Amino acid sequence: MTRRIRYVTAGVTIALVAIGVLVSQLPAFGAGALLHPLRVRGAGTTPPHCEETFFDGDGVRLAGWRCRATAERRGTIVTLHGFGDNRRDAVGIIARYLPRGFDVIAYDSRAHGESDGDVCTYGVRERDDLRRVIDTLERGPVLLIGASLGGAVALQEAAHDSRVAAVIAAESFADVRTVARERAPAYFTATIIERAFALAERQGRFRIDDASPERAARLITAPVLLVHGAEDVETPPEHSRRIYRSLTGPKRLILVAGVGHNRSLQSEVWPEIDAWIENAVGK
Repeated sequence: MTRRIRYVTAGVTIALVAIGVLVSQLPAFGAGALLHPLRVRGAGTTPPHCEETFFDGDGVRLAGWRCRATAERRGTIVTLHGFGDNRRDAVGIIARYLPRGFDVIAYDSRAHGESDGDVCTYGVRERDDLRRVIDTLERGPVLLIGASLGGAVALQEAAHDSRVAAVIAAESFADVRTVARERAPAYFTATIIERAFALAERQGRFRIDDASPERAARLITAPVLLVHGAEDVETPPEHSRRIYRSLTGPKRLILVAGVGHNRSLQSEVWPEIDAWIENAVGK
């Protein structure tokens, strides 16, 4: 064997070993991406009529805002942000609904923003956090407005909390297993994905299949408005359709033409949300 052939053979061997090592680590990469959102710290200036506060979640402390209605109080809106976001997404909702008589609560979900925790469980523990937040509210109707992950959390809590008067959920996933498979890179085989799920369950101490807004929808009696971008390729609209089919109470699905993920709450949709809220609390 010539020296050149030996070099080529050694190079190929090293490359194959490197590929093998990389492939063996893919489930860990996948589990990490599933469990640990990129934190966006800093919610910006506290909005007018709001105060910074902390809520006690299920074993975690949640950083948030408690905002007081500037008209005669009619109830409370709790806003829930998406994966990798924080409570600053609620600024527009705060400005819109305080003058309409609604207190607004906004907080960073566990493992997000300034809140405690380092694992996202897609509603399994987040719904318990939300229940504890609701425990701190004044009496009156509670309305949940959530986007993406936040919508999924809202739906899962509404299934077990009679205090929830209405839900507005934008771009929710129907179940984590499906949306994670849809978003996985092409080089993630079915075997790698299943190994990633198993590792995530061990590290996160929750069952992937327990994170299912679709299953929760069967138990919801409060009115539910679903909103979804018709061109969403990250969480396709079929997720909201599945949730819609499972709902047995008052329900409506709005598909917004021409927009993708986290873009469905356009200006023309908010009057529909206003009407949904008014019907839930009484005009």
